[in-house]
Amino acid sequence: MKPHKSFRHALNMVIHSKLRSWLTIIGIVIGVASVIAIIAIGDGMEAEMNNQMGDLGVDLVTVTPGASRAGKFGPGGGEDSGGTASSDILDKKDLQIIKGFSEVGYVDTRISGSVDAYYLGEEGSLSLTGVDQKVWKDINTDELDSGRLLDSADSNVIVIGYKLANEYFDDKIGINKIIYIEGTAFRVVGILEDGTGNSIYIPINSAYNVLEDSVKGEYDSIVIKIKSDVDPDVFVEELEEKLMISRHVNKDDKDFTVSSNAQMAEMRTEMMGTVTTFLTAIAAISLIVGSVGVANTMFTSVLEKTKQIGIMKAIGAKNSDIMSIFLFNAAIIGVIGGISGLIVGVLVSKLAGLALSIDAVISFGTIALAIGVSIFVGLLAGAIPAYQASQLSPVEALRSE
Repeated sequence: MKPHKSFRHALNMVIHSKLRSWLTIIGIVIGVASVIAIIAIGDGMEAEMNNQMGDLGVDLVTVTPGASRAGKFGPGGGEDSGGTASSDILDKKDLQIIKGFSEVGYVDTRISGSVDAYYLGEEGSLSLTGVDQKVWKDINTDELDSGRLLDSADSNVIVIGYKLANEYFDDKIGINKIIYIEGTAFRVVGILEDGTGNSIYIPINSAYNVLEDSVKGEYDSIVIKIKSDVDPDVFVEELEEKLMISRHVNKDDKDFTVSSNAQMAEMRTEMMGTVTTFLTAIAAISLIVGSVGVANTMFTSVLEKTKQIGIMKAIGAKNSDIMSIFLFNAAIIGVIGGISGLIVGVLVSKLAGLALSIDAVISFGTIALAIGVSIFVGLLAGAIPAYQASQLSPVEALRSE
């Protein structure tokens, strides 16, 4: 029997058992759609995360004091949580160690904290970060919405986040507007793009004056921009060794932390990959259920069409012909389920992407996986019933009722 005739017989079997076939197909659709949606959303979240980490700068390394300052605001904190030992600070000695590395491009010393701010009669508690304005523009990774960044000659000026400028107070804050911070007037010279929140960036010497617990020469964090040809992991390891020697500590009682954005990006990517794999494995259970449905449908078809099988074999159909008919039947169910599942999965992933504010990534590999898996599931589940049908004796098949 020619393949196209086998295919036509198989298609007629699907058409003339509509309810059972479509219930089976729905099982495959759910499984394929679940896998497609989870992979697409996972890839989209990973791409968004990589994009965000790329904006943060993979060449940045941050040094912060130890666990005694974990309760502070921002990198390294802002309000003391109490019990800070004299060694749990970053000072000029640490700064000199860092600047001694030839791999270092720029070094930004920072202090952070919470301050009371006043604008046009309104008051609010805001996060403030004092930065070394001479190098901050070379390390800052946030884009400007308007105005400019801090300059080396600046003193009583600030750069603020987009949300603070447009949403925090009733009146919007524009360039050259005055905000009072702890009673001192500061002029706004720049507004950063959305995503920077309610932050205020200020020259570090001015920050020492408005942050009550700050001490000149002590820092809540030191941000380092390494040169482009430097391996962040190697640099972090070497810097930790030098700082441990300088601070007379070892790995067990280390009172500082060195972290790089590159390490954070790698950890987040691995974590997202693990979560996506886990969720995909759960969704794959639906495919297993779908394959059981295909097998059940095929066994039922064999039982229902035993007499027809006997007639076909009596008029000369070979075992291979019978087997190909039932395999085509299983493959058709798999293809319909795969294509339908792909369409549903794309729609679900796009809707979920809109809800999560990410772009779901539908790759060619994902599409190939959907169609390939559905066909494979159909053929695998239909193989045994197809073989069983092909081995039926014509005489016994004709006797069946």
